[in-house]
Amino acid sequence: MTMMAFFSSSSQPQKGVVVTVPVLVLAVSVAALTLVFLASSLSAPCSCSLPPPSPFSALPAAGGERVSATADDIEWVREQIRGNGLHMQDNVLRKGINPRTRAQQLQDLIQYKGISHYDGPDSDNHTALPCPGELLVEEHHSNYGEPWAGGRDVFEFLAESTNLSPNSQVLEIGCGTLRVGLHFIRYLAPSGFHCLERDELSLMAALRYELPSQGLLHKRPVIVRGEDMDFTRFGDGVSYDLIYASAVFLHMPDNLVWTGLERLAGKLKPYIGRIYVSHNIKFCSRLGGEQCTKRLSDLGLEYLGKRTHDSLLFNHYEIWFEFRRSRA
Repeated sequence: MTMMAFFSSSSQPQKGVVVTVPVLVLAVSVAALTLVFLASSLSAPCSCSLPPPSPFSALPAAGGERVSATADDIEWVREQIRGNGLHMQDNVLRKGINPRTRAQQLQDLIQYKGISHYDGPDSDNHTALPCPGELLVEEHHSNYGEPWAGGRDVFEFLAESTNLSPNSQVLEIGCGTLRVGLHFIRYLAPSGFHCLERDELSLMAALRYELPSQGLLHKRPVIVRGEDMDFTRFGDGVSYDLIYASAVFLHMPDNLVWTGLERLAGKLKPYIGRIYVSHNIKFCSRLGGEQCTKRLSDLGLEYLGKRTHDSLLFNHYEIWFEFRRSRA
């Protein structure tokens, strides 16, 4: 049996192309094999060499989100400054800008309330969470021995050093007004950040100003007012990836620091969890090397060494001492 293709006529013979069934089947088979070969070639991994990653690239956090700025990021912002012809100027009175100290801002707030404000008996009915003026002018940002921006440096160093992920659990001993904590709260899943703080004014600044103004109330950090290293209100089942104390142990008696470490050792994840203490560990060194190592070992802790990190924005470096839980 034959099939006439392209041209056919029952009355007069004409030039045409005759294709038999076996030939057609063979042609279809060859075409199918060709398509399979092309598909496999396109999907095969490329053997060509790729450029190596930039040595300046910052490590991403475990969750895939980069934490610190890269060399490309820094060059980008420098280019924005150059491209716009910007130079640092004195902050003086000029059109639309009236520089004020925090004390002057507070006085203006008390005297004038605001450019537009409500008066009368229901004036407080329009503000869901009234905030004291001292907090609104951010006086608490000057409560530290270094710029407020240094809190970001601490976060980046600790997050990358511990390979933190958004699902990690973090405890800060002495979080103050959340200079560092805000960055952890923003990065971590809700309730992933815990804090023990004794100072009432710092806690008021954290809860009444910092969290609402940064849009972080939905993150529900667990912030507890307490002292004497009492961590019971955080629960028994919590297991931390990171515990840190920034310039806190300096102001505590040695025996209280050891009490805290004893209570926290069992709450740190074995082997992978880390404790970081800033500035110095005189609570340990005052015992002497061998005695300190033995006491840490009795708690199931191991000292890993001293580390430093630089600030992104000002001439400053910070010293940290690293510990881990050495047994399950």
